[in-house]
Formats: sequence, structure tokens, C-alpha cells
Amino acid sequence: MTMQQKFYWLFGGILALLTLASLIGWLLHVRARRAGGSATIDNLNARVRAWCVMVAIIAVNFFLGKNATVVLFAVASAFALREFITLTPTRRGDHLPLVVCFYVLLPVQYWLIAANWYALFAIFLPVYGFLLLPVLTALSGDTEQFLERVTKVQWGLMITVYCISYAPALLLVQVPQFSAQNQNLLLMIYLLTIVQLSDVLQYVFGKLFGKHKIAPNVSPSKTVEGFVGGGLSATAIGAALWWITPFTPLQSAGMAAIIVVAGFLGGIALSAVKRSLGAKDWGSMIEGHGGMLDRLDSVSFAAPVFFHMVRYFFEP
Repeated sequence: MTMQQKFYWLFGGILALLTLASLIGWLLHVRARRAGGSATIDNLNARVRAWCVMVAIIAVNFFLGKNATVVLFAVASAFALREFITLTPTRRGDHLPLVVCFYVLLPVQYWLIAANWYALFAIFLPVYGFLLLPVLTALSGDTEQFLERVTKVQWGLMITVYCISYAPALLLVQVPQFSAQNQNLLLMIYLLTIVQLSDVLQYVFGKLFGKHKIAPNVSPSKTVEGFVGGGLSATAIGAALWWITPFTPLQSAGMAAIIVVAGFLGGIALSAVKRSLGAKDWGSMIEGHGGMLDRLDSVSFAAPVFFHMVRYFFEP
């Protein structure tokens, strides 16, 4: 089966699920409206509508190819970094480091992916970017809360640019036969599908069966029941999607489980950051989802882990 055929089958299934979810959401909305309304149902419907838009964008990028995909994630990283910095207090001495982050480090990181330069891509931000930012801040002469300010900018750059860039970087891995047929884009779609389905299913299972909160002060909506039910469901879906990957069904289940756990940990960690800043969401650009970083928090942890698992176990 060619990559295009796999893509059509996969997105046909996703479209069918979204259509079913939209119908169920409409029926639940009608019932809830008769009973006075339900914020949970409204939020769920908003999430489904947002998902329709996001799936459409990913589908268009599939046909436009690798460079369009890299640009899409570069733009997403820029929005995510902007949200992070907006919630993080800065001073005049931070302006030059931030300009360098947005207009130098971010585009170079994604250009390295487009140029297939993995050796530099892997170390550019965690070495050179990490060392450059405190120097630029020091040159401003503002030492007030220096360590705290530098750490926030470094953390924002690493999470929103470096970690998220590992999703399109899956285009760089070389898996025998699979990559030779230019099917790496399906690996990225597999990652995003498992991460986002896991988030949605954990939300649904949590609302239906959740009783034991995992970290009530950090993320009140995350429950043991939601994590287990949603995680196992997403893992089963990952196993069923083995045919779009270079994995066997068992290997695909294992990879999906790793993605689920890493994504969950990313959501918890970045929720803690939000709470420390006194915010519920990173932004409001996506209806029902908050900001761009609210959608990519799980991806920021899952993408680098998944990338290196594929590279370590499946590259020759």
C-alpha cells in the first residue's frame, strides 16, 4: 500500500470519527439545553470543531509536502513561544534575547530540519542557544532576578521550539524500506494522532468515571480513571494503526504506550508551570482548547521521546 493510500484510509477513518463525534455532541447539546445547558458538553463540542479545523490543516500540509510541514510547525512554535513569554514577566534587559529567540534561533532550528542536518539540529538549541541567551541578558547590564529571567527564557525556548521541533524532525529518520518510500510523514501523523486521542480519551474517561485525582492542585481534571481508561484506549488505537508505521502490531502498541505516558507527563509539567503563573490556559486562540501551547504541551514531551525511540530501535 502506498503512502497516499494509507493517508486516504487514515484520514477517512478520522473524518468518520469526527462526523460521529459531531453528531453525538449535537444530540447531547440538544438534551442538555432542555435541562438548562451543560458547560462540559459545550466544551466537548468546541473541541470537536477545533479538531475538524486542525485535521484539515494537517491534511493540506500532507499534500504540500515536507517544507510546508516544517513551516507549519515553525509557526506553531512561534505562537507557543509567544504565549509562554506573554505569561512570563520580562524586563527591558530581556528584549534582545527574546528577539534572538524569535528571529534567529527558532527559524534556524526549523531550517536545520528542512536541510536534513540532524547532527546540528540535535545540539543547536541545547548547546549554542542555551549558552548564548544568558550572555545576551548579561550584556544588557540588568542583573535584577537574572537567573530567574534567563531560566524562564531558556525553558520557554526549549519547550516550545526545541522539543516541539522533534515532531517534524521525524521526517529525518531513516527506517529501512519505510523511509525509502517517503512514508516518514505518516510517523508524524501517527505521533500526533496518538497524543491528541490520548488527551481526548483521558478527558472523556475522566468525566465519565473519574473519582481519584492524580494532581488536584496542578490539573484538577486529570484522574487515575481517566489516565488508565484513556491511555489504554489510545494504546489500543496505536496498535491498530501499525499499518501506517514500520512497526509490528505489538511494537506499535509499545510505542503508543510510550507516547501516552510521555504526553501525560508533559501535560502535568506544563500545567504546573501555568498554575505557578496564575493562569488556567496558555492562551485563547483555539476554541475549546485554550492556546497553541495547550494543544502542544503533550507533544513537547512525547515528540523527542518518540523520535529517539524510533531512531535507536529502527534505524540501522
